[in-house]
Amino acid sequence: MPARELQEQLNTLREQLDQNPPLTDAEREHLHELMAQIESEIKLEQSTQDNSIADGVNLAVERFELEHPTIAGTLRNIANSLVSMGI
Repeated sequence: MPARELQEQLNTLREQLDQNPPLTDAEREHLHELMAQIESEIKLEQSTQDNSIADGVNLAVERFELEHPTIAGTLRNIANSLVSMGI
């Protein structure tokens, strides 16, 4: 999946967070850190694999799956995009 589509998914996640779902400050900070890491990867367009970012997104999916399924779904799409990009 091209970087443009991944950026669109990140924008969707950002919009969801702007709607102020009931997240703790730690959860919100964790998501913002993940988004920053992903955006760094997009900007650098690294061809090397960095499994730590994909792993971090997958952990976030598990963390938010029950209480915030919409956010988890967007994170799942981001994880799939990262895999498709070889990140």
